[in-house]
Amino acid sequence: MKILKLLHTIYGFTIFILLFLVFLPFLFIPIISPSQFRLTGILNRWWAKSLFTLVFLPYKVEQRAALDASNQYIFCPNHTSYMDIPAMGLTPVNTVFVGKIEIARVPLFGFMYSKLHITVNRKSIKSKGNAVKLSLDALAEGKSLVIFPEGGIYADTPPYMTPFKDGAFRTAIEKQVPIVPVTMPNNWLILPDKKEMLLTREVIKVIFHEPIETKSLTLSDVDLLKNKVYSIIDNELKNHGYNKRHT
Repeated sequence: MKILKLLHTIYGFTIFILLFLVFLPFLFIPIISPSQFRLTGILNRWWAKSLFTLVFLPYKVEQRAALDASNQYIFCPNHTSYMDIPAMGLTPVNTVFVGKIEIARVPLFGFMYSKLHITVNRKSIKSKGNAVKLSLDALAEGKSLVIFPEGGIYADTPPYMTPFKDGAFRTAIEKQVPIVPVTMPNNWLILPDKKEMLLTREVIKVIFHEPIETKSLTLSDVDLLKNKVYSIIDNELKNHGYNKRHT
């Protein structure tokens, strides 16, 4: 069984690299012409769907409420696996990511990521402040964002979450942009964040919950908004049977 998982994993990473090379010329369009930023989201969807299909990973996108592609949102997903970034490529609204600077250090892929998305060094106060500024600027330009509110993959007992950081919620309130909680219940099983990262065939499920409006909120409501989003995702995980801690 382990050898089959290893072969599947090697095949999966090979397909990932090959698809990246196929899409790379098109990704230079929004890099050269930033006004075409919506193309980033379109390419992300094509890439994600092609990847999961070719790697034989079934996927399912569930929207609990209609999302208007002409509106702006900040999507806040739980984060338990390196599969989360490709899975969020399935987002029905064109978005850019706010992610850890480590991604930008991956050869070639990191260059593309740093040019199209927003990177942050969580250990640097200056970098975190710059990421907030860039996020506000991106929203001012009409973009939607994907921000992992845990700040990284930190949970010792996935899929249970670590406490959320304030950034996504402060940004949403400052710009009066709706927050969309996103639950990905299975990714920690498909590609676990362990020393041996082996693919396991499960359904990649991405659940987009109803948007939470922020127009009536002020910065004094950051904790209220943060706790509400956390609770929605946590309850969804429990509905999927994760009501006991896994070790």
